[in-house]
Amino acid sequence: MSVAIHIAHARKAYGGNVIIPDLSLDVEEGEFFTLLGSSGCGKTTLLRMIAGFNTIEGGDFFFNGQRINDIPRNKRNIGMVFQNYAVFPHMTTFENVAFGLEQRHVKDPEKTRRVEEMLDMVQISALRDRKPQNMSGGQQQRIALARAIVIQPDVLLMDEPLSNLDAKLRIEMRGAIRSIQKRSGITTVYVTHDQSEALAVSDRIAIMHKGVIQQVGTPLEVYCHPSNLFCATFIGESNMLEATALGGRKIGFPDGGRMEVPFLSDRVAEGRKVKVCVRPDEFVFSDTGVAAKVVARTFLGSSYEYQVALPGGFAVKVETGTHHAVLDVDEPVHLAFDPSIINVFDGESGDSLMAKE
Repeated sequence: MSVAIHIAHARKAYGGNVIIPDLSLDVEEGEFFTLLGSSGCGKTTLLRMIAGFNTIEGGDFFFNGQRINDIPRNKRNIGMVFQNYAVFPHMTTFENVAFGLEQRHVKDPEKTRRVEEMLDMVQISALRDRKPQNMSGGQQQRIALARAIVIQPDVLLMDEPLSNLDAKLRIEMRGAIRSIQKRSGITTVYVTHDQSEALAVSDRIAIMHKGVIQQVGTPLEVYCHPSNLFCATFIGESNMLEATALGGRKIGFPDGGRMEVPFLSDRVAEGRKVKVCVRPDEFVFSDTGVAAKVVARTFLGSSYEYQVALPGGFAVKVETGTHHAVLDVDEPVHLAFDPSIINVFDGESGDSLMAKE
């Protein structure tokens, strides 16, 4: 069965180096939960604390209300999928997947039934008697996933499982992992530094930075409503424009332009310095707006990316679909954006100034 995970005030340090100072988190039963952050942010460290591979210097970890801090890792009923697959090269696919069941003394016909069901679920039944050296990276990762799930773990932990695959295979495998997790219903904690991967597979995402969780939310929430400047710049690309709060949900730009931001908190004091986050695809070329000039153009396949110079020499990135008219370098344009979809942050703290729904 799956379990809910509760972490209260977790702390991890190596000597005087504190990796995780004070972290609390809840993962719901059956949820696909992703820890997202750059290298060294503490996400793998936290995963290994859940698994029992790392010691816990402070705080408490619970599975369905049961404290697991002192439970040995081989007693936690956890399935683990690693970055390097960790499949046994001398074993066939069947033998690899059956390994965990044999360690738990599951006998035939139950063992064979469960292995064959799992091979079918991850779509590698045709590879049943083949050894890993004759397989692609994606096929080996499916073996690792099947081996982790076949033991019917309470929690599935996945540490950068797709980072060794090429771009096309990563996209294919992330869809397969999402589908398999939903079919199995196992509570899953997934670690990645790849924001696109996190957005594609997760029910919820925790964005980590220097051992601290910056935001927890659905993929839509963390992308469209980042809680601070770090999240806004880490998830997706962002243009940051300097502005000043004018009171009454209005902001003013250095060039004298003003606009009302419908979802800006009405408690933002007049005169407060703010930063306005506009995604590249939130800009539009229009007949009105700020006069600007195209300074560079890049074709990305499904879109064009433009560098556009604003008055004062400041440049922003703008992305349009290929169905839009193609603009030339040095072409004069006007830029505008919808103030109802942007985000505004405090110029000093970086915290979001958008009204809470």
